Amino acid sequence: MRPGLHLSLAFILALPVVSQAQFASSDALAQAKEQIAHGQPEQGIGTLRHLAEAEPATPGAAHALGIALYRTGKLVDAAKAFTQAEKEDPQDIEAVQLHGLSLYRLGQPAEAIPYLQRVRKFTPEANADANYVLGLCYLNSRRYDDARVSFAAQFGVFPDSGSAYLLFARQLMLAKLPEIAEPAAQKALAQDPKLPLGHFMLGEIYLYKSNTDLALAEFEAERKLNASYAPVYERLGDLYSRVGKFSEAQEVLMKALSLDTSSTGPFILMGKVLLRRNDPASALLYLRHAEKMDPDSVTTHSLLGQAYRGVGDQARAKTETDEAARLNSSNQLQLQPVK
Repeated sequence: MRPGLHLSLAFILALPVVSQAQFASSDALAQAKEQIAHGQPEQGIGTLRHLAEAEPATPGAAHALGIALYRTGKLVDAAKAFTQAEKEDPQDIEAVQLHGLSLYRLGQPAEAIPYLQRVRKFTPEANADANYVLGLCYLNSRRYDDARVSFAAQFGVFPDSGSAYLLFARQLMLAKLPEIAEPAAQKALAQDPKLPLGHFMLGEIYLYKSNTDLALAEFEAERKLNASYAPVYERLGDLYSRVGKFSEAQEVLMKALSLDTSSTGPFILMGKVLLRRNDPASALLYLRHAEKMDPDSVTTHSLLGQAYRGVGDQARAKTETDEAARLNSSNQLQLQPVK
């Protein structure tokens, strides 16, 4: 026998034997994925459960099962499947990431942190969702410095920069944590006194806390630094209206509208200010425009009722007042908890 032929036979004999059962399980895995892809999730999940629980388990079945369960909202079972997938392949970063996201959605942010940290360690810029949720998990766990660093990484800014502290303050306000957001915003301005939207953020915080004097001062400071930013004029208009300075409110609201006509806020505020200045005819012009932009605004219809009453059109005033009441009642019904 020639030496080459002998080596070839030895090599062939050393190859692993693929059993018919392995072929069958591979086919079943592919079929389950097809079922899920074509709108048959329950059938596919049933097949994947069988493959994942078999002895031995089909490689990849636990991973596919976890993803299918996650996408159908069965988060407890998904987390269990991802645990098995991670045991089979410790480098399965997708399973690790979705495991962390499952725990967060189950209301277990502290438990989710180690999984999301692993994702960021191995693929720091691979998935914005994981980085963002990691920051939220830190917030929920009161690990505020870690949260700031996480949000800074998500947006690609230095963690100790003014921009990082401003981003952090914004996330804190979204989480309704104004007491922690205030020093963060102050730190942002300490790092960069001319930071765009720094004073605006502080103004938002003070407005949330009903401190109109401090809010007004911060919005005025923002206006001086950021004169083309329409929302700052809207906030100023609201505040001037609250303290009875209707002439100043009208002036700044006109500036807001000259910069941006895509928001209903300035139109509604202008209508309210003009009603306070006893000019219902002019108020109608702004409020009708606001109604066209958002026909379902309770505030707009309520103010329209006042404006029509002011010009002596009692029939339209009643129509608008009734519409405001109807929308308000409808909104309250939608907010009722489902039993």
